[in-house]
Amino acid sequence: MDNLKKIGLTALGTVLMTGSANAASVSASASTSLTYNGADNGDNGNGWTMTDSVTFTGSGEMDNGFTVSTTIELDGSVIDTRKLVIGMGDMGTLTFSGDGASGPIGSWEDITPSANEEAHGVAVNGTIAGASNGASTNDIFVYDYTIMDGLALKASYTPSDGSTAVDSSMDYGVLYTGIEGLSLYAAQGENNNAAAGIDNSMIGAKYAMGAFTIGYQVNETDSASSSSDEEFTAMGVSYAVSDDLSVSLNSSTIDFEGGSNDQEATGISFSYTSGGMTISGTHSTVDNVGGTATADNTGYEINFGFAF
Repeated sequence: MDNLKKIGLTALGTVLMTGSANAASVSASASTSLTYNGADNGDNGNGWTMTDSVTFTGSGEMDNGFTVSTTIELDGSVIDTRKLVIGMGDMGTLTFSGDGASGPIGSWEDITPSANEEAHGVAVNGTIAGASNGASTNDIFVYDYTIMDGLALKASYTPSDGSTAVDSSMDYGVLYTGIEGLSLYAAQGENNNAAAGIDNSMIGAKYAMGAFTIGYQVNETDSASSSSDEEFTAMGVSYAVSDDLSVSLNSSTIDFEGGSNDQEATGISFSYTSGGMTISGTHSTVDNVGGTATADNTGYEINFGFAF
């Protein structure tokens, strides 16, 4: 971990000490969506919501050949994604994100293929347990480096904030794509934002063959708190009916060390794209929501998305 930390800090220092901005460009893009979410076992009120996003990006090339870009996303009435990306050629890419980027544990928490949502991704009554317990993604360094053709490194470093995150946290992982259609993922890291320290690990595989893509993965959370470990297992298969229409079936299970009721989720999704419009939806059944034996609920959503 210390070696990876040194690589990232050395790369950042190199950028700050050499080169000045050369040509620069600014661009903007926008998207909006309308979503309806429904769930059983309760009065959910008005299920309609919307998103609206405008993203501004400024980029330029420095005299030393490095590229620098900055992105700000206005999402509704707040500033959402904020990041600085430094492309260092053969030395990789270093990103500092105020919000909107993740290390390998967060980025790869569920890599199983889905046309819309993860099996546990639709809101139902009750609090669904998530796929991983990664560290905060605010004010985080993320480093991406191609080791060789077909093998890439991803690492992240979240500094301590002196209060919630008493200690810093770090993740690192590798992605192998050296066989056509096959992607193999492995990562481990720590979360010191939690009340008790957490060690995370994941391993997963995804294989595309023609119109079909299948995936499987296992995540483990080892907590310093007694009887708080979790094991997440997910499977998924997607099928591209055409260039515009995809469907998928996903399932996931979370085994809680401190309880006898596994959270079990199954979801069916679809996605249809026509021009700049995408219509997608998911129906999920989640048994033992959050490990509670009496909470067997279903939820569904349909999205109308527009990009321009």
